[in-house]
Amino acid sequence: MMFDRRNTLKSIGFAGCLSFTPGRAWAQGSRATASLDPYADMQWGHGFEGQRKADLGNGMFLNPVFAGDHPDPTILRDGDDYYLTFSSFDAYPGIVIWHSRDLVNWRPVTAALATPIGSVWAPELVKHDGRYFVYIPARSRTKKSIYVIHSDRIEGPWSAPIDLNLPDHIDPGHAVGEDGARYLFLSGGDRVKLTPDGLAKAGPVEHVYDPWHYPENWVVETFAPEGPKITRHGKYYYMTLAVGGTAGPPTGHMVVMARSRSIDGPWENDPDNPVIKTMSAREKWWSRGHATPFEGPGGQWWMIYHGYENGYWTLGRQALLQPFEWNANGWARPVGGDLSEPLKKPVDLGTLPSGMPLSDDFSTDRFGIQWSFYDPGRNEKTRVRRMDSVMHVRGKGTSPSDCSPITCICGDHRYRIEVDIEVDSGAEGGLLLFYSRRLYAGLGLNAKGLVMHRYGLQRQSGKPPAIRNRMRVAIENDRNIVTMYTSADGGKIWEKFDVQMEVSGYNHNTAYDFLSLRPGLYSAGKGEVRFSRFTYRAMT
Repeated sequence: MMFDRRNTLKSIGFAGCLSFTPGRAWAQGSRATASLDPYADMQWGHGFEGQRKADLGNGMFLNPVFAGDHPDPTILRDGDDYYLTFSSFDAYPGIVIWHSRDLVNWRPVTAALATPIGSVWAPELVKHDGRYFVYIPARSRTKKSIYVIHSDRIEGPWSAPIDLNLPDHIDPGHAVGEDGARYLFLSGGDRVKLTPDGLAKAGPVEHVYDPWHYPENWVVETFAPEGPKITRHGKYYYMTLAVGGTAGPPTGHMVVMARSRSIDGPWENDPDNPVIKTMSAREKWWSRGHATPFEGPGGQWWMIYHGYENGYWTLGRQALLQPFEWNANGWARPVGGDLSEPLKKPVDLGTLPSGMPLSDDFSTDRFGIQWSFYDPGRNEKTRVRRMDSVMHVRGKGTSPSDCSPITCICGDHRYRIEVDIEVDSGAEGGLLLFYSRRLYAGLGLNAKGLVMHRYGLQRQSGKPPAIRNRMRVAIENDRNIVTMYTSADGGKIWEKFDVQMEVSGYNHNTAYDFLSLRPGLYSAGKGEVRFSRFTYRAMT
């Protein structure tokens, strides 16, 4: 008798839990692992070094518009130009500002925040009376507040952070009322009035809105109303928020909306809330939320927000672009489904560069635009100097956990990184996939030989006979399966390291911190570590 797998699954209670798509391979187990990716046949464009690119080259694009860790997007339209930035958390320099004219292809402009103020959460980028502002929530071990930096030019220079003394809130959203007064809307339905220059509070925090609440039986992380964005359209001010918690279950994070004829309220909830929500773990994009509505080229309206990619929590929250329409009752109604299919570009300006190369010969300073320190001290960059295409990094701490590794963001499912490493006798340095001080993987070198890192733990290993104080290291991350290699001759002959790793659990749901797994370099101990010829290549 022929075995009917679908009917058998139904008979044991799995009806509705699985869907079957012709041409896609399915296996038993959780769809949260990349090896079971039901969307493996999706095809993106290719940018620098083969990196995943949204622009398909045919007038269409496929999300994400920012692959890799780009959470809490905040966007500014300035004529025909669009500028955007994201939460940078523990990375410094931070608040990297990007520019685009077609909303699909983006290039970095500058890193606006150089002074460490703690872990940077959802910022707000605005322009008011000819000046640019970024409002920045930040949390350190000793202080929580919201800060503001400003500049007369988007390229900078940007001011030092100014403390607004708002310790109890996150996620500021800038708004201008009917009378021209400036406000920051805050998490939890609160707001505070600003001085006309936008650089100080002009009154106490007040509660102005009771956020819409989902039904009690929905599967979410927690209520957490946050990310209020105020948009003026027609007769109304629209407030767009996120509720349901940032990560947790795939169906938790969502987009809700309310509106008012006055900046002072009362606020009327959208009768069809939530506007955007991941409905099941079968979808391509999980935990979709923290949206900003805005008008794009040609009068079409869009929302940009973030989501986790099914099977790739390690990449962090990636930026998604979705069109929407205003219905007859004046409410926003997104189109485009779960964003697993291509969409028409907002405007087709031809072939444009997007992103940036990640390979670095260390001949120029790429801190801020590409590289950043993890949780640095105020003078961290004094540890670094460059000479003859070699980056010299003075040691700090004793391991990746306390030495402020230097990391960059990538957004590919499969990639290979390589670097030459040379260490002083008292130093240790290496190549990492780094999540946080508690969780990382990779390979280092010290006077005793090789050091293997996994789970955020170190193990001293033997030293191949040909390796002394210098080697080239390679790490391949193939859909969360990590393989490491060493070379004693600069990359001509490679020796595979005898331990491989599975790293899909290196993510926020395991270790908190809202971060991503990033390529990184570390220099610990006493003395110096020298790095050269860092290369990145997406594997297809």
